[in-house]
Amino acid sequence: MEADWEFEIAPDAPVIDAAWPGLIDLRRAPHRISDIPEAAQSPAIAAALLRLNSPESPVWTSKCDLWQPESLDPDEFDSPPGESTAALACYIDLLPANQHLWSTLDLIAAFCLDLCTHLRAQPVRQCRLDLVARTAFVAPGESTLGITAYLAACAATPPAASQNLSATLAAFSDSVLALGSRL
Repeated sequence: MEADWEFEIAPDAPVIDAAWPGLIDLRRAPHRISDIPEAAQSPAIAAALLRLNSPESPVWTSKCDLWQPESLDPDEFDSPPGESTAALACYIDLLPANQHLWSTLDLIAAFCLDLCTHLRAQPVRQCRLDLVARTAFVAPGESTLGITAYLAACAATPPAASQNLSATLAAFSDSVLALGSRL
């Protein structure tokens, strides 16, 4: 799997709004998974969200989205020629379950680096992950650091791209939980 990370913490950079009015807190109400449109569209997103919000997870999620990218660079997906005509992408906003997990830039950078290293070793092809560490607002006036995880997959057909994204989401959620067990 291709995996990379970066910081976007400038004052004018996008932020994670975890206090938005439509938040469905899957930590407290996992039975509401079907209320999330993206989870209803994609069983793989539903499974990833449930795992990422489980009691053993070091993170919780606040937002997600699913879309078909208009274009992509096959080289960024380690995709053979002709095998990248269809693509599917999503993002998931992650917040620390323990406020001390990412309390400094060094700690969130170490988490991102460890997660990318772990995922690069996974045998999932034609996909990529980009982690963006950014400011997150968890309540009015209360900020922390969070991560927006962008996951994308490609293939020769839309069903195959969906399968590749499913494998990517599974590897991602497995890796986050594996890192959490070591913290």
